[in-house]
Amino acid sequence: MEKFSIREVIEQAVQTERLGYDFYTATSKRFRENEKLVKLFDILAGQELRHERVFSQLKEEIKDENPEDWEEASQYLRAIVESEFFLGRNKSLASIENLKSVENAVQHALGFEKETLLYYYSLKDVVKEKEIVNEIIEEEKSHIRWLSEFKKKL
Repeated sequence: MEKFSIREVIEQAVQTERLGYDFYTATSKRFRENEKLVKLFDILAGQELRHERVFSQLKEEIKDENPEDWEEASQYLRAIVESEFFLGRNKSLASIENLKSVENAVQHALGFEKETLLYYYSLKDVVKEKEIVNEIIEEEKSHIRWLSEFKKKL
């Protein structure tokens, strides 16, 4: 298995946040009749966009040298990204057309946020900028809480 460079790992985080933004904005438009979903997804989309900028800035600041124990960390991070959940037919960010209901959209969003959180916990283990990643992790955890609360009210 080819290993990621630290720069590629950060780029994957940038792309993950972009996918989240795209999902939340498109889903918000698709289910625009549900005002509460639109409000929640618009907030989440804004945070995803901010996270994308933070990771983009981090990618510019990070050195090209890989951290200690990079071989194992790289393989683990690649396995997460290449998992059935991220890239396969059951991936969390399914085609918007396949979302049949608000419940389905929220379930996909929850799954994606959980996978993203797993990726960021692993990322935190290998970067020096742990405080930055910790802040994003806390916000991602709040996304899961908000989505879970929303799901309970459906």
